[in-house]
Amino acid sequence: MTAASDFDGASLRSGIRTLYSAPDEQTAGIRAALLNSVVRLTPQTMAANMGSSSMVVWAFRADVPAGMWMWWFSLLVVSGLGLLSWWRGRLKVKTMASPRALHRATVHAAVLSGLWAVLPLMWFAHVPPAQQLLVATLVTGMMGAGAFVLSPVPLASLAYALIYTLGALGALLRAGDPTFVGVAVLLVFYSMMVVVGSLFAWRKATALLLSQAEAVRQERMLTVLLEDFEAHADEALWQTGGDGRLTHVSPRLADLVGLDSHTIGALTVKALLEARKMLGTGALGEALETGRPFRDVRLTIPDRNNPRHLSINGKPLFDERGQACGWRGVLADVTHKVAAEQKLVQLAHTDSLTGLANRFTLHDALREGLAGGRSGALLTIDLDHFKSVNDTHGHSAGDELLKAVALRLGNCVRPGDLVARLGGDEFAILMRQAVTRDDAAALARRLIEALSRPIEVQGRRLRVGASVGVVLCDGTGLGVDELLVQSDAALYEAKAAGRGGFSFYSAELGERGRHRMDIEEGLRRAIDQGQLALHWQPKVDIGAWQIVGAEGLMRWTHPVLGEVSPGEFIVIAEQCGLIDELGHWALREACRTAAGPLAGMCLSVNVSPVQLRNGQFVNQVRDALREFHTEPFCLELEITESVFLDDVAGALEQLHALRGLGVRIALDDFGTGYSSLAYLRQFPFDTLKVDRTFVSEVLSRADSRAIVQMIAQLAATLGMRTVSEGVETAQQLAAVGQAGCHEVQGFLVSRALPLDDFVRFCRGWSGHPPLTATLH
Repeated sequence: MTAASDFDGASLRSGIRTLYSAPDEQTAGIRAALLNSVVRLTPQTMAANMGSSSMVVWAFRADVPAGMWMWWFSLLVVSGLGLLSWWRGRLKVKTMASPRALHRATVHAAVLSGLWAVLPLMWFAHVPPAQQLLVATLVTGMMGAGAFVLSPVPLASLAYALIYTLGALGALLRAGDPTFVGVAVLLVFYSMMVVVGSLFAWRKATALLLSQAEAVRQERMLTVLLEDFEAHADEALWQTGGDGRLTHVSPRLADLVGLDSHTIGALTVKALLEARKMLGTGALGEALETGRPFRDVRLTIPDRNNPRHLSINGKPLFDERGQACGWRGVLADVTHKVAAEQKLVQLAHTDSLTGLANRFTLHDALREGLAGGRSGALLTIDLDHFKSVNDTHGHSAGDELLKAVALRLGNCVRPGDLVARLGGDEFAILMRQAVTRDDAAALARRLIEALSRPIEVQGRRLRVGASVGVVLCDGTGLGVDELLVQSDAALYEAKAAGRGGFSFYSAELGERGRHRMDIEEGLRRAIDQGQLALHWQPKVDIGAWQIVGAEGLMRWTHPVLGEVSPGEFIVIAEQCGLIDELGHWALREACRTAAGPLAGMCLSVNVSPVQLRNGQFVNQVRDALREFHTEPFCLELEITESVFLDDVAGALEQLHALRGLGVRIALDDFGTGYSSLAYLRQFPFDTLKVDRTFVSEVLSRADSRAIVQMIAQLAATLGMRTVSEGVETAQQLAAVGQAGCHEVQGFLVSRALPLDDFVRFCRGWSGHPPLTATLH
């Protein structure tokens, strides 16, 4: 049964017909509810009928007309029977009612109104005006009040009002007074309004009952769903009252906190936390004290072997007066998630082959030491003959050798010193405690001596040797990159001196510094003199083997120095404040190319953290797109995770502003540094780029293959594309394709090409992948 919001005749007739005939349970329940609302007023309405009829007899007491005593007695009997019926069923609340019950109520209303209609018909026309006024007032009042009381039963209300109206009109006609014609017209209008009002009240009451029934149905459904949810999910609902005690205790909640349901129900939240000796209760207590909703507050139930990690969300509950009356939320088991995050952090900060710290961990340690003003020493170690081991005995032997070298390095250092693998056969040691030049020299000698001894690898005794560069850190005046540059300069000096030795950085190594100054000065003129160019390295879709984009890599031809490596001049540009100018030039060049020679292709350029921190960077991108009429989706900006180091909120704000322009955002070198799932949750990147270090080892190392596959699956889950960098062989192509990567770039496809050469390369593209890649 439904209730229409409009008041048209068709819906009205349909609603009444359904109410008086439909056999379904919902309509039967509505009939019962409507009848209950009428029956509840039975004592009052019957008392009104008895009192009113008695008042009429009293008004005619001087000369009671013939038959009035019989009329009064009949009304008393009918009213008394109504009261008797109410008394017998007063303790029973009907939940279902048949159409027959409605018809009985209609008949009762008709009988009652018929008895009252006798009064004006029989005695109105021949009585004095005072008694006529009494009868008229009584009839109109009883008609309106009765129709309103009976409005939940529409036909009863209609019959009641209609019989009253007919009786009143008959009385006016019998009176024969022309004055009563106007009264009759007013009576008709009044009775019509009474009927319309009662029908409207019935429709509203029915609609309310339907809404309540639907709410009960939804509540039951929600209860079933919640019970099913708690039975099969890792989460559990929790709810407390105003006293802090848990009012909703499910088996799943008891299982999560490790206590039985009866014990939990007797405890407050605070007492529960204390009973389980949970870690993180301070943060939860602060969240509860604020009285505001909170999310992802971590709790840990300590266990020596298997600690359980929980995440709790909650929001306050309020009563109808707006007063806080408890809390409701969800408690989830995030043990596996925490373990995965810890594993990812470990992978991001350690070298996958040797287990040592990686380059980024070393950077963090250096940055921390410099910020604290601590002194120490940085030693950079390079193996002297490692390449020959790989070439002669294979990469597996080289990997075993690197592991053995890592162990020997660890045995040489003091407690608290940091040993890191920078990549390839290059290692570094940070002496984090106060050291003298003699301390650093003694360690360098121990390292050289340890690595000069033969190393047993796969049944062979291999000798490699090492060279060491040393730079002393006094905690002031230098940055991380400068320390690394100085240690590299000292290492190059040691290798140039004949290998197998060590060298300290000193003023005598100033040639490198002068070379740096030449580069810096040259960079300041490079843009104006047209010495810079973007070379384009294609990106190829693995499945379709079609060129779908290109990355613009900056190249610089110095008039004296010749070709300068980007790895050299980009670092210097960032240090001397020129990176904004270089980046702005590269951005405009990419937009010009995307709107011209490479129209329709998605072109990407690298954005340094320095650029992204520039408050005008978003405007620069917008202006470049407008100047060259470049479609935003044809431009992709590649950033590294280091942009989040200093100001996560500011970096995310800039990225969202760039996304608002319509450009694509790629996260470069994912998984090698400061990787955090939080960044991926807070900002949906379009592309994740797998670093070449993983790709280069994807065939030789199972953990590298696992990392590539994990990154590809993570990107697919988050709706991002994956690009593998540094693909140089068809076997590597097949491996990254099988791992789920979407695109590749690297020397297997092409090196970075000047624009004209790249255009010719695209025109001659065959679209046929290498044979070995058909494994994908």
